[in-house]
Amino acid sequence: MANDARPLDPREAVVEHLPAMRAFAASLTRNSAAADDLVQDTIVKAWKNFDKFKPGTNLRAWLFTILRNTFYSDLRKKKREVEDVDGVMAGTLSEKPAHDGRLAFSDFEKVFTQLPVEQREALILVGASGMSYEEAAETCGVAIGTIKSRINRGRARLVELLDIGDEDGIEITDRATMAVVNAGLQVRKSGT
Repeated sequence: MANDARPLDPREAVVEHLPAMRAFAASLTRNSAAADDLVQDTIVKAWKNFDKFKPGTNLRAWLFTILRNTFYSDLRKKKREVEDVDGVMAGTLSEKPAHDGRLAFSDFEKVFTQLPVEQREALILVGASGMSYEEAAETCGVAIGTIKSRINRGRARLVELLDIGDEDGIEITDRATMAVVNAGLQVRKSGT
C-alpha cells in the first residue's frame, strides 16, 4: 500500500513474486538459463495482458498460471523441433564444475527430476513456494484433492528414491528442499 492508501499497482507488485517464479520455472525446466527465459516470457505476457487481470484477485496465482501455461506451450512446440542429432552444437557447450558443498543438493536434484512433472510442480508450488493447496490447485487447473495427492505421492517417492530412513541425517541446507523432504519423511512415518 502506498502512503495515500491506494492499492499497489499490479505492475509494481510483480517484482515481489519474481524469486518464487524463478524457483518454479527452474523446477519445471531443470535449466537455469531456460528458467530465466521462461520467467521473462511470463512477465512479457503478463504485462501485455494486465487489462485482463482483475484487481483484488490473486496476482501470484495469475502469474504462476501464465508461467505454467507458457512452459507447457513451449514443451509442445519443442516436440516439433529438430534435435541436434550429430551433437555438433552439444559439443560446443560446457558444464560448470560440481562443488563438494553442493553434493547433497545435487543428489536431491537428480532424484527430483525423476518425478513426473505434475508432482514436481505441485511440490514446488506448495512445498517450496509456500502456496496454499487452493492456490496451487487454481494455478494448475485441478481439484485440491489432486494437488494433495500429487504432493503426497511426490514426497513419498522422493524419500524412497533418496533412501532416507528415520535415523538418517540429511545434509541439505536449502530450506525449500528440506521442507519437501521432511514432509516426505512424515508421510512415510504416518504410513499414508
